[in-house]
Amino acid sequence: MLSQCVVMTPWSEFLARRGARLDRGAVKSFGDGAAELAAARDDATVCDLAPLGALCVSGPDAAQFLHGQLTSDVLALERGAWQYSAWCSPKGRMLANFVVRRAQQERFDLLLSDDLVETIRKRLGMFVLRSKVSIESAGTASVRIGVGGPKAQAVVRAVWGALPPSQQSLEVDGSAVIALPGARWVAWVEPESAMNVWDRLAAKGRPAGFPAWEWLSIRAGVPLITPPIADQYIPQMANWDALHGVSFSKGCYSGQEVVARLQYLGRLKERLALAHVDAPPPAAGERLFALSFGDQACGSVVNAAAAPGGGADLLAVLQLAARDGGDVRVGSPDGPTLTLLPLPYALPETAAQRGRIA
Repeated sequence: MLSQCVVMTPWSEFLARRGARLDRGAVKSFGDGAAELAAARDDATVCDLAPLGALCVSGPDAAQFLHGQLTSDVLALERGAWQYSAWCSPKGRMLANFVVRRAQQERFDLLLSDDLVETIRKRLGMFVLRSKVSIESAGTASVRIGVGGPKAQAVVRAVWGALPPSQQSLEVDGSAVIALPGARWVAWVEPESAMNVWDRLAAKGRPAGFPAWEWLSIRAGVPLITPPIADQYIPQMANWDALHGVSFSKGCYSGQEVVARLQYLGRLKERLALAHVDAPPPAAGERLFALSFGDQACGSVVNAAAAPGGGADLLAVLQLAARDGGDVRVGSPDGPTLTLLPLPYALPETAAQRGRIA
């Protein structure tokens, strides 16, 4: 049931007419969450991505400004290209992570957790100073739609006539579509055409709630920083280097010294892991325990979602010693046992320790 404090919009009213069950503006399901998860695993799903908010950073100095703040090489982005990135505290911990797309020469669209949009907009704005840059929430400027699952590629091709090139967006009739790891596509759609696009997609794939998209993202090994875990992880701990969200050849940015030291001194002790637990999804930030660590936590949950067939799949930042030792538990030393799963990508080899860096 939709919370009474949330104002219905034409888009949310449209989704409700199509059978969406909404909670605080997010689609929880279209009536059969289990079948929707099964479709995400076996077929194709179409999801409203309202829980992923949007920021627009624009102006003559936008590229240089973002390049000096974010972990990725923003200046290398051509128009229409995208990359993963993050914004860190001076201590090198991720305050938020993004998909960054260069929509125009002087405009960048950032996709992030909607719960962080206003916080990041205000905090990032403190560093604009005299730069010719505007940072605005862009949540109502587009409708974000996700298409995911092993048969999603055919759905995207059928609706938009082609697939986006690697790391580039496909722009068709007011939509900009990108391909993310893990058989996932995201489309920014103009509000006036979103209903028509949704119906065309829904004719090819199964409409599903946001939990299906969360599960697909977890199985892709791609973390999403949300308020409970903001300012906790250095990018390499979250595998952000493996996902090409960090440039180690660019100049300074917030937290760069800490990130570089971790990279070049080779002292990384924690990594993001993919796992399953036969229990309901644990909350972000829930602590993990292992026998060899006693009562001391050995990691924490980053994202978790109900899994097809029961239980939950999750991403967790875990001490390497605990990962290699096994018998990791959720919530307490005698909590439910984690079953570690293989990540869908290779992790960079840990660098040998090289002493202090200049």
